[in-house]
Amino acid sequence: MLKRILPLLCTLFAVQTLYAQTTTQKIDTLLYAYHDQHQFSGTALVAVHGQILIDKAYGPANVADHTPNTTNSQYQLASVTKTFTSTLILKLAELHQLSLDDHISKFYPAYPHGDSITIRQLLSHTSGIFNYTRLDRDLWHPEQPATEEKMIALFKDKPLDFLPGTSWNYSNSGYSMLGYIVHKATGMPWEAAVRKYIFKPAGMQHSGFDFAHLQSNNRTIGYVADSLNNYTKISPLVDSSVSFSAGAIYATTGDLYRFHQALQQNRIISAQSIALATTPVKNHYGFGWEIDTLFGHKAVMHSGGIFGFRSQLLRVPEDDICIILLSNTETPALNGIAKSILAACYQQPYYIPTKKVAVKLSEDILKKYTGMYKITAQSLLVELKLENGQLVAYPDKGPRSPMSAADNTHFFLDNEAGFDIEFVTDNNGNATAMRITRNGETRVAPKQ
Repeated sequence: MLKRILPLLCTLFAVQTLYAQTTTQKIDTLLYAYHDQHQFSGTALVAVHGQILIDKAYGPANVADHTPNTTNSQYQLASVTKTFTSTLILKLAELHQLSLDDHISKFYPAYPHGDSITIRQLLSHTSGIFNYTRLDRDLWHPEQPATEEKMIALFKDKPLDFLPGTSWNYSNSGYSMLGYIVHKATGMPWEAAVRKYIFKPAGMQHSGFDFAHLQSNNRTIGYVADSLNNYTKISPLVDSSVSFSAGAIYATTGDLYRFHQALQQNRIISAQSIALATTPVKNHYGFGWEIDTLFGHKAVMHSGGIFGFRSQLLRVPEDDICIILLSNTETPALNGIAKSILAACYQQPYYIPTKKVAVKLSEDILKKYTGMYKITAQSLLVELKLENGQLVAYPDKGPRSPMSAADNTHFFLDNEAGFDIEFVTDNNGNATAMRITRNGETRVAPKQ
């Protein structure tokens, strides 16, 4: 019997080893391709079935002195913080220190509409509370320390976006309220509660909150793009009292992987609570997690963006897959990179960016492409304008994006690899639609 089993075990081990080696090589090649296109500078960690395939850094932590990023580099997580805040709230619910059906009014009796907004709705972005980051920066001064009273004043008297529970709108304000509620419910500051209930049991020793004042050789510098689209301009930092429970945590890729492992092993919250968090409420969002089906498997994820930094955490719990990308540039490519990495893990096709050469088109041609387009699947409006001889895209949700021509009808985004546009035209050359391909996925946006 043993003689029969041993060859099978050896064959299985050989197959697993080959899979790990080839997948690691694919992922590394992919990350270098994005790095060469100035779309990824940071640290990546990828694990499948508990085996780390990639734990590697790319690009500089400090451009001026050529200090490289490392696997110990610390980055701001931005909105990936929301997964920690939601996990903490579920932990406190398990401990009966609060209930998901508690209303804001239980903790803030004078809060407008507080008797109709629940913790459950704050977690799922269905509260209708105005998102303060929609305000002009001069009104909320992100770089300056802020009190709880000052932050709540930014949104509490704004009209609700909708009746609580009836729709969905991403709200940093709602997640800030969760942090303040933690303090009210436990008598413990949100930061102390995260350390006690998440960092400590997960073994996260290189994570914290006040990144602006962090004294560490592993602290990265965040960069924004200059006029030539190179990430060499140092970004200002958001004070942790402003980003707070919606976006203040910093960490390493290793610590985020420890968080993933603790969730996999139910060492922080129960399997029931995890299932609740990763069940969609509205708009593919649960409690601090976006939920999707990728390559036939349930994937849960969250992205983050803050001045100078971007982050992406993608998990497939059933296969113990964890993909972590932390960048010290404002690259828009992390979501696409993470999905391409997942495709490589499942041995599916994926997009690898290549260098494109722009050509100059006349304004007469470009004018035929200006106007409003609608991506129906995402209910997203994009206006194309002609600025200084170049087409520029203005989505109603997202940053301004300059476009360069590859030929008369094919364009690409200057600031995002893997994003290609083809114009569908009538007999006179006037655009009737855009065919948008992003990391291999194509959508059509008719002209309005």
